[in-house]
Parts: sequence; structure tokens; C-alpha cells
Amino acid sequence: MGKVYLLDCTLRDGGYVNDWRFGEETIKGFGRKIANTGIEMYEVGFLKGEEYDPDRSIFPDIQSISGVITPKFEGMKYVAMLDMSAPIPLERITPFDGTSIDGIRIIFKKDKIDEAYKYCERIQELGYFISVNFVGTDLYTDKEFIEGIERFNKLHPFAMSIVDTFGLIKRKHFLRLAYLADSNMADGTALAYHAHNNLQQAFGNAEALVEMNLKRDLIIDACVFGMGRGAGNLNLELFAEYMNENYDTHYKIKPMLEIMDEYLNDIYRTKFWGYSLPLYLSATNNSHPNYAIYLAEKNTLTVKAFDELLQSIPDEDKAKFSKEKAEQYYRSYQENYINDSDVVNTLSEQLADKNVLVLAPGKTLSSHADAIRNKIDDNTIVISANFIASDFNPDFVFSSNMRRYIKIQGKTDARCIITSNMKEATSYDVMVNFASYASKYSEIIDNSVLMLLKLLASAGVKNVMIAGMDGYTESQDIAYFSSELQFDFSKEANERNALISKELINIRKTINFEFITPTIYDI
Repeated sequence: MGKVYLLDCTLRDGGYVNDWRFGEETIKGFGRKIANTGIEMYEVGFLKGEEYDPDRSIFPDIQSISGVITPKFEGMKYVAMLDMSAPIPLERITPFDGTSIDGIRIIFKKDKIDEAYKYCERIQELGYFISVNFVGTDLYTDKEFIEGIERFNKLHPFAMSIVDTFGLIKRKHFLRLAYLADSNMADGTALAYHAHNNLQQAFGNAEALVEMNLKRDLIIDACVFGMGRGAGNLNLELFAEYMNENYDTHYKIKPMLEIMDEYLNDIYRTKFWGYSLPLYLSATNNSHPNYAIYLAEKNTLTVKAFDELLQSIPDEDKAKFSKEKAEQYYRSYQENYINDSDVVNTLSEQLADKNVLVLAPGKTLSSHADAIRNKIDDNTIVISANFIASDFNPDFVFSSNMRRYIKIQGKTDARCIITSNMKEATSYDVMVNFASYASKYSEIIDNSVLMLLKLLASAGVKNVMIAGMDGYTESQDIAYFSSELQFDFSKEANERNALISKELINIRKTINFEFITPTIYDI
């Protein structure tokens, strides 16, 4: 059996969680503590970008890394990662002199293999060892994978890596890839494995790879605390303990736990990573995990809808995430066009000559309840947005969010108006066309109050009172009328408020409204 190396990539792959903004002291302290664990390889960060920020584990050149790893610890190899989607100019990679990193790990997708080969060749000439990392290894055909291995064999790299980019490779498939790699890689090249944990396969696959007892050396990538985008990565502390118990290694676990306590816990509390339903769905649909993260933040899709939407994304787009495409597919799924002209005409008749009060779920509904009730008389139609508002006996409930409507349908005597994106609704009174009232701004595309105001304008309503539209705050716990309605938009509160203000200004051109409870929207 060859030697098994553990490689820590917390500051690099874990950096997707916090935009690599660990802080200068943490970056330096992390390196010292990780050296004390006895692991063999340490990935300091990414080689990319134009400018150096000492608070981020992103480095525009080789020299900028030197300051955070000095003094280097004997016995540990220092590496950085370079992405062929945006490689730094070769002139920034100065010849190896032992003062900075020892090696560079190059990641590339299938369409960049030619550029990657030439780049790797030049890096070796500069004196660094290289690791060749096949991004999305499971997306290669057997023929493509073997041809890629055989091509890079000519360079005799230090390592080649199976990369489970989407966290979906299960053990049977993984072992087949490992056998395929081992059978075709040149002698003396280590086989590496980089896992993502969307289907909780990371530990089992790494364990299986070690237990294959291959003659060649192995490299297992892992992160302290499993830190990583979405579902995270293989936990370094857990796999190091497994190695200690089964292979007579002597990794020190305590420094890893200190890293968790001193550097990562605070990040974890505000930027959670770990197993989740959206990441599971992204993996089972062979799609980039960023689709799951982006769609989950909207908090509008049920499991069924989430799954259907991911299934609808063409295969050629699933592997390459972009925010624009994610929004395009989300909007397309949500629109589900229907002709609602008859519904709007009926609403127009029902609301003619009535005062309309719109209730949003802000906390001022409680603090100003009496003042709100004083506005309600026999000529007032009360419409609540995405919640029941039973304290105010609404005549209608308007909903644009299936997750919210699940808590509404069948539980109110109010008439229910829903939008056409809600394909799973089983009981409602009328449905209106989602696209007709959706915002052009993706962040607030289905804001229920904005959509309701546009619907009322279409129905010819002239004047509306609004209560409970307080605005988003950076403190999640003071935002909502009921804890059941809680959803954390604190990170993008200012952006959402600004976009909603823009929409309100435009809507006011077609319908007059006034806020009867305090609000941050100054229009």
C-alpha cells in the first residue's frame, strides 16, 4: 500500500462560504495550527485576481503567499489552487526558490484541457510540482477520462485528482473511476480525491479509496469542520481520526478542534454549511450546487417544485451555473401563463367603490392593531398578503408563495387569490397570471404586496391603505408579525428595500396608496 497524504483545503475551498474573507490574523494563525496537526499538505488559497487583500485567502501572484506561510514548517508541502477558467498570467509565477508554495493544483473543465496542459507544462518548468484536477470527473466518458490521463502522464505530475464537483458520485461509481484512474496513470503519480458532501458520500468514498490498498500514493482533500459551499466537504478532523484508528498514523486532532473553535465557529453561525434538502436535490438532478443555493434563498418553492425546476434545466446548462440563467429558469417555471382577464374583471366589480386595506406581515400589525382596526368599516375590503391575518378578519388572502400558501389553504374563510406559479395549490377561489404582476427585479420577483398592488391597479382600484409593510431589517428577529412567517433576508435587507422602493414609486403612477403604519419606505 502506498502512502496516504491528507491535504487541508479549508482556506481555499471553504472560502466559498465567506468570500475567502477570513482575516489576515486568522489566515496566518490557521497555517501555524494546521502545521501542528501533522498533515502532509496545506492548500493556502487561490491563485487568482488582480490585487492582494491580506484579509482574503486569494493571491494574485506567488510572492504574496510568502508572507502568510513564513516560516514554513518542515515536512509539510504548501500548495495553492489555480482555476483554468481564469488563470493568472504566467509571468506572475516566479521560479521556485523555496520561500513560497511548493506546488500548484490546476483545476479545469473538459473544454479547457488543452490550455491546462500547456499551463501545467510551463509551471513544471518553473520548478513547482503540479496536481492535475479533472473538474466534474463524472461528466467525462471513460474514453475522455483515459485520454486525459494519458495526455498528462507525459508531464509526470505529482498527482491527478478525481473531483466530485457536484457531490453526487456514489461509492460504486467512485470505485470504478478510481480503478480506471489507477489502471491508466503513470507509476509514481499519486491519485487524489476531492469530495463535496451533497449526498453525504465524502467520508465513505475516501474510506473506500484508502481501503483499496493501491500501490500508488493517495491524497485525500478535506476541510476542518467540513467547511465548504452548500453541503460542505469531507471533515478533516473526522478522517484524520479514522486514519489514526485504522492505519497507525499520528495526526493531532486537538489543533483542528482549536481551529474550529477559534476561527470557524463564528463563520458557521452566520453562514451555515452542511447537508440540506436543496443540495440533495441539486445532486440527484446532476446540477451545479449553486442552482440549489440560489433557488433556496428565494424560499418560495416546495420540494416538488424545486425538483421539477431543476429537472427542467437543460443538461448543457446544469453543469455551468450563472445567476442570469438561474433567474431565467426560475422566472420561466414561475410564470405558468394563464388568461386572467375574467378574474380581474370580477375583482373590479367586487371592489368598486370600496376602501381597500392591504395587510403585510410586519410587526407593526401588533403594535398598531387598534389604529388599523379604526380604519376598517363596512365599506372596507381587507386583503392580507401571504398570511391569514385572522386578527383582522380579512375578506381576501392573496398569495404568491407556495411554501406560505401551504399554511393558508383550507384554514381560512377568506377568499383566496393565488398566482399561477403555484401549481401545487389544491384549494383556492381564483388564480391570476404570475407574469402580469411579477417584478422585473429578480431579488423581489414575487414580493406579494407589490404583486397585489399591481393586481388592484389592474382591477381599477384607485385608493389603497397599507399596514404592516415595515421593510426588511438587518435584524431578522424584529421583522415579522408572527414567528411562523419568519424568513431571514437580513443579509440583503438594504438591497431589497431599495428595489421595493423603486417598484412602489412606479406602482404609485397607477394606483394611490398610503401607509397607515410606520414604514422605512419613503416614496
